[in-house]
Amino acid sequence: MLNSTNELQFSSENTEEISKLASLALSDDATSSEKNSPGLLEKTGYPDSVYVMAANIFQGIRIEKSPEKVLIKYGNEPLRSSSESEDESLQRLSYELAFSALKYQDILETILIDSYIFPSTTIPDHLSSLIIVMLYDFQDRKFQARFLSDNEESVAEVQEVENLLNSFKTKLAAALARCRIKHDALSIYNILPETVRNQELRASTLPLYAWINTCKISPEEVFHSLKKKGYNKVKSVLHIDDKIFAVDQHCYDVLIFPSHLKNDLLNIDLFKDYKLIFQDKSRSLAVHSVKALLNMDDDILMVNTGSWYTVAHMSILTNNNTSKIFVCGVQSQAKHPDLKNLFTKMGCKNIEILHETFLNIESKDIRLQKVKVILLLPRCSGLGVSNPVEFILNEHEDTGLLKDFSQGGTSEDKLHVLAQQQYEQLTHAMKFTKAQAVVYCTCSVYPEENEAVVKKALEFQDHGIKVQPYRNPYDAV
Repeated sequence: MLNSTNELQFSSENTEEISKLASLALSDDATSSEKNSPGLLEKTGYPDSVYVMAANIFQGIRIEKSPEKVLIKYGNEPLRSSSESEDESLQRLSYELAFSALKYQDILETILIDSYIFPSTTIPDHLSSLIIVMLYDFQDRKFQARFLSDNEESVAEVQEVENLLNSFKTKLAAALARCRIKHDALSIYNILPETVRNQELRASTLPLYAWINTCKISPEEVFHSLKKKGYNKVKSVLHIDDKIFAVDQHCYDVLIFPSHLKNDLLNIDLFKDYKLIFQDKSRSLAVHSVKALLNMDDDILMVNTGSWYTVAHMSILTNNNTSKIFVCGVQSQAKHPDLKNLFTKMGCKNIEILHETFLNIESKDIRLQKVKVILLLPRCSGLGVSNPVEFILNEHEDTGLLKDFSQGGTSEDKLHVLAQQQYEQLTHAMKFTKAQAVVYCTCSVYPEENEAVVKKALEFQDHGIKVQPYRNPYDAV
């Protein structure tokens, strides 16, 4: 609990003064938000289902504290929901809300204590995560009332928490103001570590990338369809306030959009029927790098691909070849029919799923004798991605990645484990003597997962059997 000796005291006599301070805090926070999120409309809250999903996500990724530092107790059970939403936009909103609450967890907990919500009210522990995510949204929309649509399905726990927060509205605003004063910060955004603030700024300014499924539509048809929706084709997406797009200079089938247009784009049919697919550019660069190394009848082995859209992209690029794409590591038999159905919808015809893990596949496996390129996409820290929420949703990555992003880095122990796994997979790939190239792609900023592990793997090759002489691309940079 905050020591109130040097803090502003709350009483009925100084409510007006506190409210003014809170208003100042909120106006500065709004200014910061507008600078970092161009084009966003005034926030009006989320549907009840989003709060529930966000609370359950937050429950799984929240920062665990030592017993002596615990301010608020969290339950162990997730909140019940009628069904897991398949709506991509609602899932995205839930992850974004949970991630925001995670970044501000310490501040939000302090506000709850300083406003006397805890421990003056009896609140079940299992609602603590819901209170955190709803408090983040409450202060983010300047403690204004939430807009509720007539046809929205309500959730009793959400209504209970909302009533609680509204009843403490003035005290919460005052606690927020005191928090800012204590940290001498223009907004709570400025209290975040610099690495986290830089990541937020990068996520809000970098563009979106989407590749064209040329099995279903031509680039010219995409351009025409976007133009009918009010989008104009330009050479670069510098004018972020406009509805524009550009063709990527490295990947001819990838389009670039300003980041603030994401929600508008999701409503366009092109993205609903797999004609345009959002993807991190690193994945598009990886599959194009593989394509450049192939002959017409060369096969490809893809390892550790999180997103099936990456597999599909590789398939679309080789649609006119006789190549086969082998994908290993799909251990769940239950996923197989769903994947085949997805690939069929996307027009992919040359994909073969292997259920073994990569390290359990022998280099002399009869199925893989025509494999000439191995695309290795290992699990990594992922700190190089611009938008972790998009990365998790698109690449089906572990939500634990958000915890690292909220702290601005990865622990040395975790980094060591990841680097060791990457080394084992790289050296195993080099045992496939008929493969002529290994394309290795991470989303990491750490040398340990990039040039260092590649160099170490090449040293292993020097001491092993004589195989294809791989070259370290970093030597040519």
